[in-house]
Amino acid sequence: MATLESTEILKVAAAHRSRQETLRRVGLIILQIVMTLVLITFLGPTLWMVSSSLKARTEIFAYPIVWIPETPQWGNYVQAMTMMPFLKFAINTFVISILTVVGTVLSCSMVAYSFARLKWPGRDLFFSLLLATMMLPEVVTLIPMFIEFRWLGWTKPGTVFGILPLNFLPITVPYWLALSPLYVFLLRQFFKGIPIELEEAALIDGANRLQILFRIILPLSKPVLATVAVFSFLQAYNDFLQPLIYLNGQDNWTLALGLRAMNDVQQTGQWELLFAASTVVLIPVLLIFIFAQRYFVQGIATTGFGGR
Repeated sequence: MATLESTEILKVAAAHRSRQETLRRVGLIILQIVMTLVLITFLGPTLWMVSSSLKARTEIFAYPIVWIPETPQWGNYVQAMTMMPFLKFAINTFVISILTVVGTVLSCSMVAYSFARLKWPGRDLFFSLLLATMMLPEVVTLIPMFIEFRWLGWTKPGTVFGILPLNFLPITVPYWLALSPLYVFLLRQFFKGIPIELEEAALIDGANRLQILFRIILPLSKPVLATVAVFSFLQAYNDFLQPLIYLNGQDNWTLALGLRAMNDVQQTGQWELLFAASTVVLIPVLLIFIFAQRYFVQGIATTGFGGR
């Protein structure tokens, strides 16, 4: 009798597990369908832009939508690249972006290490003030910063050591002074998760704080450093407002300003060329995200966990 009851219980339990497994699989299928629809919704405009970059002018606004051009117009890319000095714009953009990334990573790492490890009077108060600046809109500081840079003479035409245009300084120098409180916060939270025993051992061996930062902390913080680098690069690469204010002369323009100029009055109606140029501008961003994706996701996932 007891054996029969045990058999029935096992059958019921097996049937229950089977139903749960079926429901789990159905839920995963529904989730995949929903996420695929969301992905298509987000990728739709980008795919239409890439497709339109290869269309003839009459196909761009055709109804119904022509997703695959009848005859790909590869010459659109040649015309878009030769219409304006895009190579010069690309060089300016990458110079500004690289200077911004290097300055952001170095300065924010040093400030974050100070907030995470060093003990000094008013540390928590100043950290709270730093976080409070995140709620301050950028446009509020736009005019005061412009007045300051004009007083420094950085808004005038000229070069620094005959190499770097003087107008690049207002766009890049502030990032060497830990301008981004969000990155300081991310780095601080990650640094607090690194065992302090490593620093104590280095101090016993005679290392100073800078040596500890650059030889111990930063090599262990590659995920969050990659996250900060990707974010800061995207911010500098896509920035339009700052270059529009400070960059004088077409020779100093960035890609964002070049794309806007292509949509000016004299280029009205040449949408296929604008889409071709936009596609080319999009490629570096995609490549950087693809190669840095592993560190990027890991940095986002681990920042803020653990710590002391």
